[in-house]
Amino acid sequence: MAEAIAFDLAVELITKLSSFTLSQIGLWWNVKDDLDDLKSTVSTIKAVLLDAEERSVTSHHVKDWLEKLKDVLYDADDLLDDFSTEAFRKDLLGGNKLTKEVRLFFSSSNQFAYSLKMGRQIKAIKARLTLIGSEAKMFNLVERDRPMETSFMTKKRHQTHSFKDNIIGRDDDKAALLKLMLEFESEENVYIIPIVGLGGLGKTALAQFVYNDEMVKNHFELMMFVCVSDVFDVKIIVENIIKSATGEAPNQKLEMDQLQSQLRGKIGGKKYLLVLDDIWNEEWEEWVSLKELLVGGAKGSRIIVTTRSLRVAKITSKCQPYVLKGLSDDDAWSLFKEIAFEQRSINPTFVKIGKQILERCGGVPWLLGP
Repeated sequence: MAEAIAFDLAVELITKLSSFTLSQIGLWWNVKDDLDDLKSTVSTIKAVLLDAEERSVTSHHVKDWLEKLKDVLYDADDLLDDFSTEAFRKDLLGGNKLTKEVRLFFSSSNQFAYSLKMGRQIKAIKARLTLIGSEAKMFNLVERDRPMETSFMTKKRHQTHSFKDNIIGRDDDKAALLKLMLEFESEENVYIIPIVGLGGLGKTALAQFVYNDEMVKNHFELMMFVCVSDVFDVKIIVENIIKSATGEAPNQKLEMDQLQSQLRGKIGGKKYLLVLDDIWNEEWEEWVSLKELLVGGAKGSRIIVTTRSLRVAKITSKCQPYVLKGLSDDDAWSLFKEIAFEQRSINPTFVKIGKQILERCGGVPWLLGP
């Protein structure tokens, strides 16, 4: 349904626009205002979408308007993904601010030219959205609040779990992580391994893949897998760690001191593996308050952190993060064939179309999925 998709896309765009940090856009001097303007425009349109949804049932004109809006929002989403990819690449270059600016300016992907191009594209998207917004006035659409229980904003990321016994194209990544987990000698009892990469690259799947390896199961006395996602609440995280360790949720009436005692009693002196999946929190103090509760493990304990943010990776661990890259062309094609064609023979025309699709996916497994 175009109307529901439009609302979800609008909210997702606003979330993405709000997530860009100053460090990500700092070198692109003309982009920040454009991003702020785009966010304001999308927010204005989002406010009338509930009214548009209801009226589209009886009005073909409103339904067509929603279809046009959906197309523009998809284009805007693609543009922001491109921006996120470039910002992520910029972060990975490292170095201090001056050397980073010099390196980026003289790189093959000149950032001055990139910022001008990005600014033009954002302005073009905004102009299309502004036109669509003006058309909404012809329908006399009114601002209405979407009930909280159906709002996209209340939908949390699907809770991840520990099961994953095989994934295409990640054998080398798995081998590298197994060395860090099973062979590397750390000075710290509890060694933290961040896996960082863009959304959809398969960080969670890789963590599950490693977690379920038989050597890993035999190496650790205690294994726990917890999805953190966007709400970094230490009490909730501790409750979920205890639940993963024991198979039972702790009493909801327990205070933090009691939960801490339970957690220490469970992990204290044991060589454990804990996966903290999908961390977004960039506040060092909040991370430290959780880490202090986890350092009681025996020598050889490991914590795997998956995150999209290089800053999160740096906050959670002193070690070099494991940066996950896109799939190779061959692995991407293998995955695409498995999903799209299963065991059927492939028409040569479909092969050509499939490989054109792969070029746009850039090796991101999530984009190749169903």
